[in-house]
Amino acid sequence: FGSSGHAKVIADIIEQEGIYKILGLIDKNQPLGTECFRHKVLGSDDDLPQLIKDHDIEGGIIGVGDNWVRHLIAQKVLKLIPAFNFVKAVHPAAQIARQVNLKRGTVVMAGAVINSGSEIGEFCVVNTNSSIDHDNVFGDFSSIMPNAATGGNVRVGEFSALGMGASILHQVQIGAHSVIGAGSVVLKNVSDHSVIYGSPARLQKTRKAGEPYL
Repeated sequence: FGSSGHAKVIADIIEQEGIYKILGLIDKNQPLGTECFRHKVLGSDDDLPQLIKDHDIEGGIIGVGDNWVRHLIAQKVLKLIPAFNFVKAVHPAAQIARQVNLKRGTVVMAGAVINSGSEIGEFCVVNTNSSIDHDNVFGDFSSIMPNAATGGNVRVGEFSALGMGASILHQVQIGAHSVIGAGSVVLKNVSDHSVIYGSPARLQKTRKAGEPYL
């Protein structure tokens, strides 16, 4: 689902994994038949039931970087097809400990590290060269951007985003729907619906669920 640069990266991960074959792309914003990174747009979300019937589709993955938009797509697809199989995608160059729980729809990109005891929720994005230390919990639809890092026992609430190069001290809890600015150093807990940045990071404003941040 999607045809942007983020979707291109995920398509490459799927091809390198070699577990699934990509039939095509679902994107309501592109004309039918449009070719993006060697794959054609097959239709929109509304066409999915017929596409599954025609092509015996086994599952899919959402290639959209914005956490809230990813949620809206998942919500719509599951309303149309409650049993739809959202798959995971993990780049072969990612380092994931054996005692890590990755839930459905989650993407782990090249160079990412996830250490033992961590749980990554549904439809999360673990970006290039990010580092998640031991015993972290990432809520559904959360994301960590390139070169960001967390210490041990960090909690990240659903829909929250850790910006590029951000550093989160061990045992810190990040609330839901919060955004940590690029390069920030977070030393203490962050409330829900917060936008913080700086070194050390401080609250700059509050935000509503679904407010754009990318």
